[in-house]
Amino acid sequence: MAETGHIPSVAVPSRWSGSAVAPFTEPLFRGIWLAAVVSYTGTWMQNVGAAWLMTTMTMSPLMVGLVQAAMSVPVFLVVLPAGVLADMVDRRRLLLATQTWMTLVAAVLGVLTLFHWVTPWTLILFTALLGFGAVMNDPAWQAITPEIVSRENFGAAVALNSAGFNVARAVGPALGGAIVAAAGSGSAFLLNAASFLGVIFVLHQWKRAPHDNPHPGMPFREAMATGIRHARQSAAVRAVLLRTAVFSFFAIAVFALLPLIASPYGSVGYGLLLGCFGLGAIAGATVMPAVRRRFSLDAQIALSTLAFATVTFLLSAWHMFWLLALALFAGGGAWIQILATLNMSAQTCSPAWVRARSISLYLLILQGGMAAGSTVWGAVATHYGIARALQMAAAGLLLGIASVRYYRLHTGASLEDISRTQVKT
Repeated sequence: MAETGHIPSVAVPSRWSGSAVAPFTEPLFRGIWLAAVVSYTGTWMQNVGAAWLMTTMTMSPLMVGLVQAAMSVPVFLVVLPAGVLADMVDRRRLLLATQTWMTLVAAVLGVLTLFHWVTPWTLILFTALLGFGAVMNDPAWQAITPEIVSRENFGAAVALNSAGFNVARAVGPALGGAIVAAAGSGSAFLLNAASFLGVIFVLHQWKRAPHDNPHPGMPFREAMATGIRHARQSAAVRAVLLRTAVFSFFAIAVFALLPLIASPYGSVGYGLLLGCFGLGAIAGATVMPAVRRRFSLDAQIALSTLAFATVTFLLSAWHMFWLLALALFAGGGAWIQILATLNMSAQTCSPAWVRARSISLYLLILQGGMAAGSTVWGAVATHYGIARALQMAAAGLLLGIASVRYYRLHTGASLEDISRTQVKT
C-alpha cells in the first residue's frame, strides 16, 4: 500500500471485475479520470471562449481560423520530441510540469482578458502556448495508463478515458457558452486554469516507482532516431500507424462536414447533434469489454468501421433532425470502439522503454490524417456536393477494412511487459 497521503495504484478485487467500470475500483485511476474529465471540460470552455473573443475583436475569417490552427500546429512541431522526452525522464514529473505550464498560461490569458489587454495576435499566441503544453503532455499522459490500472482492467480503462473525453465534449461547449454569455471569455479562461489543479493534485499524490532512463547518456536526437527506427522495424507499430492513418483520413469527413449538414437547425441544433455523438461514444464505451470478450481486436475494428461507414453514408441521405441524431449516436458508439482499440494497441505494441515515442507517432499520424482529411473532404464537397463527399468517404472506409488482413493489431507481448512494469505501492 502507499504511504499515508498518497494514492495507491493497486487493484481492488470486486464484483465489478471485468466490467466496463472495473477500473473505477482502482483509486489512482479513478482520481486521475475524474480530474481529467474536469480538465477536458475546462479545455472545451477555453476553446469556446477563445473563438468568441476573436469574433468580438475582428470578423476576419483568417484570424478566426488561426485560433483553431494555433491549437493544432504544435502537434506537428513538437509531438515527436515530446514522446522522446516522456521516455527519457520521469513521466510523473513531466506531467506536473506540463499541467503547471497550462495552468499559468490560461490564468495569465484570463487576467489579460478581464483587463481588456488582449489583441487578436495576443490571443493567438496564448492559444499556441496552450497547444504546446497540451502536445508536450499527451505522449506521457497516455503512456502512464498501463501504470495506473491493473492489466485485466487496461482495455476498459482506455475506453473509459475516451468516454471521459466525450463526456467533456458533450458538456464543455454548452457550459462554456453559458459562462461566456454571463461573465465573458476571461472568466472561461480562468476556470480552465482552475480545471488543471485537480490533475496536478492527483499526480502530486501518486507515488510512482523510481524512474530509470533506459538510455543513459544517449543524445536526444539519437533517442528520437531510435524511436523512429523501432516503429519502422516493428510490424505491430506499423500496423497501428497505417490503420490509424486510413481511418482518420476518411472518418473525419463526418466532423468536417457536420456544420454544413446541421446548418438548417442553427447553432443549437449543431450542438445537440454533437451531443448525440458524444452520448453514443459513452454508450459504446460501456459495452466495449463485452465486445472484446466476443471478438478479436481486428474483428472489432472491422465491424465498427463497417458501422461507421454506414453512418457516413446515411448522413448523405437523411435530412430529418431525429434521423441525423440517431445516426450520429450510432456513429459515436462505432467511433469509440475503433479509436479506443487503436489507442490501446498503440499503448501496448511497444515495450516500456520506447512506449511514449510510439504513442507520439500514433498521435502525429492521427492528427495528420484528420487535418489532411478535413482539407480534402472540404474541397470535394465544394466541387461535388456534401452528399457525394460523404459517399466517397464511406467507400474509403469500406476499402480500408481490407487492411485488416495484411496489418493485424498486436498487443500480447507488450501486455506481458505491462504486467511486469505495474507500479507497486
